[in-house]
Formats: sequence, C-alpha cells, structure tokens
Amino acid sequence: MSSLRKSLAAATVLGGLSLSGCATTEYVDEQIALVNGRVSALESTVQQVDGKATAAMTEAQSASGAAANANQRLDALTGRVDSIEQRLAAPRRPRN
Repeated sequence: MSSLRKSLAAATVLGGLSLSGCATTEYVDEQIALVNGRVSALESTVQQVDGKATAAMTEAQSASGAAANANQRLDALTGRVDSIEQRLAAPRRPRN
C-alpha cells in the first residue's frame, strides 16, 4: 500500500507540473497583444524619424545648391575686385 501511495503521489506531482508548464490561449493572446502594441509604437516612431530625415535631406540639398550658387557669384566677382584693386594701387599722375 505504501508503494501505491508513492506512485499515486508521484503521478499527481508529475501531472500538476506538466499542466502548469502549458500556457493558456488567453495568456498567449495577451502577450501577443502587448508585443503587437509595442511593434506598432515602434513603427510609428520609425515613420516619424524617417519623415524628419527626409525633410532634413531636402533642406541640406537646398542649402548645397544655394552654396554652389554663392560660390559661382563670388568667383565671378573676384576678377572685377582684383581689377579695381590694381587700378587703385597704381601710382597716380598729378593733375596739372
């Protein structure tokens, strides 16, 4: 009889342990809902960052174009300024 009790107790303990290791469908659904919520929040954040990055790239390209234009204008003026400086530096003849 003692052996029967031990076997029954062992079977009960093993049965209880095997049942407690399984997740219920409700628990799994709750966990999936939490993960899905986090993924959605992360996707939203990524979309916001992507939008800001795109806007920054557009502004940088515009600034690059403006800088190139300013450099071209400066190059065009450099010759004129050099010529004026040479005329001003040349010795003047006195007026009679």
